[in-house]
Amino acid sequence: MSAAGGPGRSDDGPRRVSETLDEVVRRIAPQSAGEFGAVFGRWELIVGPAIAAHVRPIRITEESLVVAADHPAWATQVRALGAAILAQIGEATGKAPGRLEVVVRRS
Repeated sequence: MSAAGGPGRSDDGPRRVSETLDEVVRRIAPQSAGEFGAVFGRWELIVGPAIAAHVRPIRITEESLVVAADHPAWATQVRALGAAILAQIGEATGKAPGRLEVVVRRS
């Protein structure tokens, strides 16, 4: 097995982005890159433009989705909508985390 993780794989040449992303995602989250990317890549479609303008996903696992809100009022709003947001993620990806965690990070 090579350093890149695949049998016979060499780090000498270019790699597909999806191959690299899958490898990274497997280390930080149990979902596939497709499921993981769906939440981050379609965040605005999942939560709507108003929420997406103030809240962004920062980490996802099977247990939780952690999002950062830019103001405490948005954090409160997102906490109140937590079950609905998780349900929308389930619809978009086929699988939803068990809980939503919200932190405030001012931009």
